[in-house]
Amino acid sequence: MGKILPFEKRLLVIGVLSVLEDDDPVIADLESVWGPVRKRTGAVPFAFTDYYNPEMGSRPMRYFLVFSDLVNPSCLAEIKIKTNSIEDRYAVSGQRRINLDPGLLDLGSLILATTKDSAHRIPLSDGIYAETTLIYHTHSFHPLDWTYADYASPAFLKLFASLREEYKKQIRR
Repeated sequence: MGKILPFEKRLLVIGVLSVLEDDDPVIADLESVWGPVRKRTGAVPFAFTDYYNPEMGSRPMRYFLVFSDLVNPSCLAEIKIKTNSIEDRYAVSGQRRINLDPGLLDLGSLILATTKDSAHRIPLSDGIYAETTLIYHTHSFHPLDWTYADYASPAFLKLFASLREEYKKQIRR
């Protein structure tokens, strides 16, 4: 029988899709729950699909927020529920203006939270599922068959590899 050990804390990374002119209030809301944002990546047009355009009213911008404080992975469902409530706060007439995709990065993977069930997703609690989106092996992250196109892009794979190195230094301290 294996020994039950506590989970190692993970790096909280939130993927943001936004059409807001000013995201600072959203970031302040997120920081009030999970502490300071250590890094905000540059925003790039989300050109991988038009899926979000009708709801958001235009093509959103994509960027990532990386938080300073590590989180317990058992809180992923709770994190997703909270980010959904923040999305709702900034919606206009029921249409989202911001989409927040929380994920947990560790040395071996990037796991995202979602409300959508599928064969490769694991139920967590309260209608939230976990999806392994990227796996780290042979010195780099690799997408899986279901990985979203932007997360599988060379630029984002490089970003997550660099975040992995930062995380590695952080857990060694």
